[in-house]
Amino acid sequence: MGVDLGGTTCKFAILTEDGEIQQRWSIDTNILDEGSHIIPDIIASIQDHLKLYNMTAADFDGIGMGTPGTVDPAQGTVIGAYNLNWKTMQYPKREIEAATGIPFAIDNDVNVAAMGEQWKGAGDKSDNVTLVALGTGIGAGIVSDGILLHGVAGSAGEVGHVTVEPNGYMCTCGKRGCLETVASATGIVHVARDMAEEYAGDSKLKQILDDGDDISSKIVFDCAQAGDKLALMIVDKVCYYLGLGLGNLGNILNPEYLLIGGGVSAAGDFLLTRVQKYFDQFTFPNVRNTTHLRLATLGNTAGVVGAASLARP
Repeated sequence: MGVDLGGTTCKFAILTEDGEIQQRWSIDTNILDEGSHIIPDIIASIQDHLKLYNMTAADFDGIGMGTPGTVDPAQGTVIGAYNLNWKTMQYPKREIEAATGIPFAIDNDVNVAAMGEQWKGAGDKSDNVTLVALGTGIGAGIVSDGILLHGVAGSAGEVGHVTVEPNGYMCTCGKRGCLETVASATGIVHVARDMAEEYAGDSKLKQILDDGDDISSKIVFDCAQAGDKLALMIVDKVCYYLGLGLGNLGNILNPEYLLIGGGVSAAGDFLLTRVQKYFDQFTFPNVRNTTHLRLATLGNTAGVVGAASLARP
């Protein structure tokens, strides 16, 4: 079983050992009372569905879960998952194993999504796959020589905090010029607002901003695809920074596949071709020729598939 815990919903799936999804469902994530309902709700949902499908603990190799926050996979703990209201140490492994009698494994949500793409998605089962997820922030999951990298304190893959503009925007992490300040969904909006203020030409996007209406990264890309000059300039700038960040990642890791996922990746080939141009500029020949940029393919199921892969025997 795979569990993909997010700030809004918690997704579940029962899979075969080959990674084929048999059943899927989801519940709302209740973050009230410092997130104290989350693990009991997960346990109750698992127990309800085992009854519903007439299954027992003995039918499962294990349960795997992906979660936001800083995860200790060995201890099965999570801390600092602020969008879940988990400010103190949580013990999902201990509690879920005790309640279900099924072995339990846990990792960070982006790591888990990378495992899903590596196993059943655009990673084609390669031993060297990096997934960069472009969402509200930017994170990466790194599979290197078949091993998921964690680093000494669980921060391997924090590519969102690679510096791409030394005196750039202030980041929530406390330093300036992080990749996620210019290329995450929120970062793209920040770039768009600043560039619109300086832009004097005709632009539907500028009109929207001048009218005081909210924009999103999707609106920026939609305007760019429709030929809006300001939006095209914004997208070019964002892709420059992405190409720089991903190029550095490629030069360090040389994965076979460097996958772009997350909400911003919905812009598809329009995004990919522009990032590729700058990626080629910032990589040296051996990496340019052997590391392939691709769009992630699993979408919303990457998390549950990757989580389930943690539980494989």
